[in-house]
Amino acid sequence: MKWAYENSKFYRSLYSGAGLEPGDIKTFDDIEKVPKVEKSMLREIQGKEPFPYGDILAVPLEDVTEYRQTSGTTGQPVYQADTWQDWELWSESWAYVLCAQGYNEHDRVFLPFGYNIFVAFWAAHYAAEKLGCEVIPGGVLNTEARILKMRELRANALMATPTYVLGMADTATRLGISPKSLNIEKITVAGEPGGSIPMTKKRMEEAWGARVYDHIGATEIGAWGYECVCQSGIHINEALFTVEIEDINTGELITEPDRPGKMIITNLDRMAQPCIRFDSKDIIEWSANRCECGRTFRTLKRGVIGRVDDITKVKGVLLAPTAIEEVVRSIPELGDEYEVVVVKKGDIDDITLKVELKPGNEGSTDAVKNTLASSLRLQTNLGYNIEFHDYGTLPRYDVKAKRFRDLRHKE
Repeated sequence: MKWAYENSKFYRSLYSGAGLEPGDIKTFDDIEKVPKVEKSMLREIQGKEPFPYGDILAVPLEDVTEYRQTSGTTGQPVYQADTWQDWELWSESWAYVLCAQGYNEHDRVFLPFGYNIFVAFWAAHYAAEKLGCEVIPGGVLNTEARILKMRELRANALMATPTYVLGMADTATRLGISPKSLNIEKITVAGEPGGSIPMTKKRMEEAWGARVYDHIGATEIGAWGYECVCQSGIHINEALFTVEIEDINTGELITEPDRPGKMIITNLDRMAQPCIRFDSKDIIEWSANRCECGRTFRTLKRGVIGRVDDITKVKGVLLAPTAIEEVVRSIPELGDEYEVVVVKKGDIDDITLKVELKPGNEGSTDAVKNTLASSLRLQTNLGYNIEFHDYGTLPRYDVKAKRFRDLRHKE
């Protein structure tokens, strides 16, 4: 806080407006006095001097060595400046992730993502090298070429979004290659909640015959959470981050387990753009159990359950899109892709779920529809218009999938 107050005009103004100085924060309980920062605040200041980051920048512009930006899935992308020290921090935080998941000098890691302005797996690349892994950058190769290169070079580890991991398995099968024959031993997923959704994780592990580990991070924050080899929850990297959980409605600090709330997070070492009490909008809950791995970092029970801005009210019922994903992925006859569309018909909400049957299951439409409808009713308390589409016709995604479309406000 002292660094931000003394070097960032944005933070000095924020804290001065709240009547706070760094010396006022003496105990952990005092942290609640510090004003929170939201993504909308970052969007408002960017594009101004020092361009393009605005007055949140806490270092001379000449010290910035890395540019990244958010994916823009929740609105206008946020620009992120990093110094070389910040980038080393990114690598170090990812090294915690990969070390906990068993990566070492014996691994040949394939990274099938486009190396571009999104942070994605950039830091994972350098962290893997730091741990002694051999790293194969999949870069501009298309999915088919990536699969063939993985087979050619005998990669044994893979990192991608859950959507792309499933998509690669599907593509390999269409090429006549069993994903299991590629002998991938471990897969690290990030960018979507699927790695902590049990049925999505099960699909990935069964398709590849590999252990799948989740990782959670964000451009503005860093690589703050990870699953270890015990696969019993998400560890908070408390060596580099401080996490608080707030009641969504009251703002009350939640310290007990099994009670979901909103994550407020602080990166303890970020220099160029400090991240202090950032309101991530992620919904998480503490676990009551310590992990068998022996790490003392606290764990989350179900990873990121959803986002405050993802949870929406449909027909008077609060709906989390992750609940739909869990149901769809639990039915073996259904493909991996689906799409949810919510519209308003008169004064009534109308929700449609589009799914695909896997090849060879065309005769089971009625049975699958009944199972899907009853499971959705049980899990979400809602009825759906269920549409079956030809296999391979729903949108496919290489990075973050956009499967939930709420069109009510556009009508």
